[in-house]
Amino acid sequence: MNVEISTPTTELVQRLSSTPRGARLARRLTGTTLATWGHPHDSDLSHTAQLLVAELAANAVTHGRVQGRDFELRLALLPDKDTLRIEVSDARGDRPLRFLDGRLEDENGRGLVVVQVLAKRWGVAERDVGKTVWAELALTAARRPCPRRPGPAG
Repeated sequence: MNVEISTPTTELVQRLSSTPRGARLARRLTGTTLATWGHPHDSDLSHTAQLLVAELAANAVTHGRVQGRDFELRLALLPDKDTLRIEVSDARGDRPLRFLDGRLEDENGRGLVVVQVLAKRWGVAERDVGKTVWAELALTAARRPCPRRPGPAG
């Protein structure tokens, strides 16, 4: 018997190693997945989603890492809600999220501020093991063309 297996085309769930390489792969996977869902790499939605995933994955790898445990990336396209939902889960539930009071000269501590500014909504959900940080982006607003600044004269 030949049975066709179908995969949902509006959700991706992937575990990645809790390393800088895993965080990079999460960002690249986001761009590739959105492109297959009809949102090209150069679209505002793709750029914003990749930036959010990069921040959340970097936090999971840096602050949520547990030796020998992966982090999980989940992307869900919810067209009926005009939303892309991004979830990054780590195994570290004993460390709550913190907004660092970064000074201008600090090199770190602004990741969650970036998430707060770019996301339509975002939050944290506790899990049996660890936590999930999620963010949502509007699909229609992200499709509007971004005004480009003119290049240098010359």
